[in-house]
Amino acid sequence: MASAHDSSDLVLSLLGSATTMKLQKLLYYCQGWHLAWDGEALFDERIEAWANGPVVRDIYDLHRGTFRLNHPLPASWGADHERLTKDERETVESVVDFYGDWSADQLSRATHGERPWIEAREGLAPTERGTRVISLDTMQDYFSGLMDQQSEDG
Repeated sequence: MASAHDSSDLVLSLLGSATTMKLQKLLYYCQGWHLAWDGEALFDERIEAWANGPVVRDIYDLHRGTFRLNHPLPASWGADHERLTKDERETVESVVDFYGDWSADQLSRATHGERPWIEAREGLAPTERGTRVISLDTMQDYFSGLMDQQSEDG
């Protein structure tokens, strides 16, 4: 299984650079779509439902205070996208292909309308800090439902 670090490395190798907020949202979409397509998590690191959308805390702790990340990542991240399997790589590439042109704000707004983030934020005010984990089961159900809907739509 890939790590969020390895997945981040591939995202940034494909984009060249990205804001940390954009990277966080792309990691969320990589996890969600991998759950739907492959029936398993892309990485073990937890995704938390923060006010600005989903955040992989382990990645945040590495980039805290940084606005933009470039490829290659610092060696201290221990990231190497070559560790991803063919299926993991295809997931990340597909997500970046679809969402890569979206701004961080567009990605954040999109996640705010999706059940995994909404359920994890239940009972919190819109700008209230929160560290609740977004459920992998909810993500798999939600993204699988989107996949089923796309199949029905043709």
